[in-house]
Amino acid sequence: MIRPLGELFKPTDYPALLVGLSAPDDAAVYRLNETQAIISTVDFFPPVVDGAYEFGAVAAANALSDVYAMGGEPLFALNLAAWPDNLDPALLSEVLRGGAEKVQEAGAAVAGGHTVTDREPKYGLAVTGLVHPDRIFTKGGARPGDVLVLTKPLGTGTITTAIKQGQVDKADAKACVESMMKLNRDAARAAQELAPAVHAVTDITGFGLIGHAHEMAHLSGCAFRFDFARLPWLPGAARYAREWIFPGGSERNERCYSPWTKLEQALADWERMLLFDPQTSGGLLIALEADRVESFLSQIPGWKIGEAVAGLAGMITFC
Repeated sequence: MIRPLGELFKPTDYPALLVGLSAPDDAAVYRLNETQAIISTVDFFPPVVDGAYEFGAVAAANALSDVYAMGGEPLFALNLAAWPDNLDPALLSEVLRGGAEKVQEAGAAVAGGHTVTDREPKYGLAVTGLVHPDRIFTKGGARPGDVLVLTKPLGTGTITTAIKQGQVDKADAKACVESMMKLNRDAARAAQELAPAVHAVTDITGFGLIGHAHEMAHLSGCAFRFDFARLPWLPGAARYAREWIFPGGSERNERCYSPWTKLEQALADWERMLLFDPQTSGGLLIALEADRVESFLSQIPGWKIGEAVAGLAGMITFC
């Protein structure tokens, strides 16, 4: 789909474009000088929760996450909104307020934006950030022996679908929304402190754990091995999965990434489908040297869920 663009914008013609279409990542990075590079990213989507303010905050945290996944700090953001004529504009104000307060929490500013009329509401941000050119985190670079650490629990897809269907427990919904609203700032900063030992980073969003792990492993030229028992789940995720409450993206992820997935233990159908559960504003997946893991986890809540191993590039195994 984007191949024609890659042919138009060749890396040799744009040497200052450090991360672009030639090696797809969480954001683009453009070198300004020897000590500064600009990070640019954009993300928006329809509502995943009921509250307008919460929707805005979740969407903003999700968009800001791409800057953190590249190892940077957000500078400013532009609102992107689509809004139906028949919806109360006051709700849009609440969406924008939720997004603005999350951007402010990140230490950045909302500097403008653009709104169009659409049949379905959508909201997100175009975010600009800053990073040192020598301290960029990318998806590629994981090495056999690296430990894989995840900084947020999984299961937002099945829980937000339960919210939409009116079948969710209030406590489960609250925990899910709080997780999605949480910035990945502290995790990214802690990783930057260990930068030489951090070999690859991505954030877990719409392609689910398997999809984003596959991208990281493929670009790193290695395989990943996860311990299913170590995967952290949000409260209620297992319950709604057992009831087969999944978003449509789960099936799309399954079709795409099943050929790259190997199970070494028997899993129930709902457990297997959870591996393909699309996430919204998920945590960072970090590949770092084994002897630095405890130092990282002493600063940031997280879980050791697997390791990078030699093998077919992009293959994901669960034991």
